[in-house]
Amino acid sequence: MVKITIDGQQAEVKEGLTILKAAEALGIEIPHLCFHPAFSPEGSCRMCVVEIQGRPKLELACSTIVQEGMVIFTQSQAVVEARRSVLEFLLAEHPLDCPLCDKAGECKLQDYYELYGLFDSQFKELKEKRAKRVHLGRKLILDRERCILCTRCVRFLKEVTKTGELGVFQRGIHSEIDYFPGQPVNNNYSGNLAELCPVGAITDQDFRFQTRSWFLNSKPAICPLCSRVCSVYIDYHRGFPRVELDKYVYRIRARENPQINNYWLCDFGRYTYSYLEKNRATQVLVRENGHLVEDDWPSQLDLLAKKLKEIYLKKRTSQVGVIFNSALTTEELYLIKKLFVEELPEVNLYLLDPEEGEGDGFLLTSSRTPNLKGVELIGLQPRRFSAAELSQKLKLIIIFAYLPLGDNHYKELNSVLDREAKVILLTAHQTWLMEKADLVLPTLLPQEKEGSMVNVDGQVQRFEKALPAPGQARSEGEILGIVGRQLGIDFSFYQEIKKPADIFDKISQEFSWAEVSRD
Repeated sequence: MVKITIDGQQAEVKEGLTILKAAEALGIEIPHLCFHPAFSPEGSCRMCVVEIQGRPKLELACSTIVQEGMVIFTQSQAVVEARRSVLEFLLAEHPLDCPLCDKAGECKLQDYYELYGLFDSQFKELKEKRAKRVHLGRKLILDRERCILCTRCVRFLKEVTKTGELGVFQRGIHSEIDYFPGQPVNNNYSGNLAELCPVGAITDQDFRFQTRSWFLNSKPAICPLCSRVCSVYIDYHRGFPRVELDKYVYRIRARENPQINNYWLCDFGRYTYSYLEKNRATQVLVRENGHLVEDDWPSQLDLLAKKLKEIYLKKRTSQVGVIFNSALTTEELYLIKKLFVEELPEVNLYLLDPEEGEGDGFLLTSSRTPNLKGVELIGLQPRRFSAAELSQKLKLIIIFAYLPLGDNHYKELNSVLDREAKVILLTAHQTWLMEKADLVLPTLLPQEKEGSMVNVDGQVQRFEKALPAPGQARSEGEILGIVGRQLGIDFSFYQEIKKPADIFDKISQEFSWAEVSRD
């Protein structure tokens, strides 16, 4: 440990830390534009300068290592004047188009000007004209007039993706960011560049001119589109009074998680989000006289529980088939095991997931569901679904559908569902499966419920509800809990679980891998 003094505050910090990181640990913010914790420091923006007692000039906080007895001033008159001068230099050629810029409301340059600027311009010359709407690659548009040459984008492609498509070309006032000839930024992590850019020079074509950041609600969530289960933010817009919006979810952003995805998110997870609002199943539907009509939850869950109770008492549980997926939360998988393995023995349990895709060896995995590891750790041992192996004697088929990437993986079910069996479909999306079902129960997507998942590396990630439930939709965990309670085989167990956290406590008591993740 090293003893230092920052702005009159004496403290002990870890040896080897930079002044910037030491100040951050003490709750003192030092402004910076080019620095990012994932990259080696460059010191090109000069916003992080600080005064160190006994040294003749100001030093860079992003690259200067703390030393024993160091006395640092982050807000002295010399420091404030230096930051004001840096801002004046950066803004000399910067366009005053904040009302149009997608970064408005999230721009560090705006924030720092409010803190350290507020000066009258001394420049009488015309601003340098630079190229606008430069396509850098997939979904990336560069406005060179806004660029401050922080090189975050260049360093990301050099140090993280190691693809190196971008560089700084020309010299002096003519320096500019561009891609090397014939090498536009088309890698699977290109969307991170718009997030990294501190001033809105690189914009995301998907979000460009869609809405303003201050209209968005931002909630932490997880990405369920592969088995990495990255931490993300979902930015959504509730709309205005009397104005209906074309979209609901506007943006998915990476959320820092050093154990799983660090600061990054793949483009597949970033841009595949339309399933959150399109073609959603929102009503309980029951088949009457060959047609699906709306009904209510209590009566249909009661009928389902009575049907299962009848099968159980007649010892015909082998006539029940349950087809589930590994996008369910760990708590829901635990309830499936409790209900369909322990309480209703001999139920035919099948796992049916979307087909595997292509992984990239970094974050994106080949599995297109988030909790396949959870199925294994909970102790479920389902058979991989095969229509040829499905029993001819099934009288009741319960399907937990997972459809954000389409329903092609359910095509094999077509011939099976034509048999004389009662079909219960739990789905978050409208699908052709509904025409085969006798009862449709609308369910939630992972981002709309509370729970936990275990990623491909065995990391347990717990998450809260990020989006409101659409229509009458309920979580599979709530449905299973109600059915289990009404079934009455282990009534005391279901009485004890009021919320997903209660189920996780049960899991933690039974499995050591979950114990370390308890709050």
